[in-house]
Amino acid sequence: LCPCLIYGAYVFLPFDAPLLPTISTRLVYTLRCAAFATFPIILGMIVSGISRLCSSALEPFGELQREVEIHRTYVSQSVHLFILYFFNMAVLATYLPQEVLKLIPLLTGLFAISRLMYWLSYAIGRSFRAFGFSMTFLPLLAMLLWNLYSMFVLEPENLLA
Repeated sequence: LCPCLIYGAYVFLPFDAPLLPTISTRLVYTLRCAAFATFPIILGMIVSGISRLCSSALEPFGELQREVEIHRTYVSQSVHLFILYFFNMAVLATYLPQEVLKLIPLLTGLFAISRLMYWLSYAIGRSFRAFGFSMTFLPLLAMLLWNLYSMFVLEPENLLA
């Protein structure tokens, strides 16, 4: 489903990436796009704080209730995946040709939407969360494989440059 969504958005959404000739401008563009990917994490932190305040636990540092634990787990997993996502996206932006840089905001949007889907499915039940997690993890894995392929096969002479 991820390749179909990315391809459909790439073909049918009417925007192009700005002209980014240097690596530093590509990294700044990636950083700006990644700022939008933090939206689900910040929303999760807010909801986690509100659920902890509204919790009926007598001990504030005691065992967490399920509704508080869901949001706390979601935030911590999202932060870990965002770090992996951001570093892979930064490397990916340096290897992509100018014509394909439109993928950077599309992958950012896919990350944000899939994290929100994971959060919703995790709140419904633990058995439903595989779809949202796979929508986050599989594009991350594809980016990692492309980055490794680009580093070691396409441009091995520039690996340490």
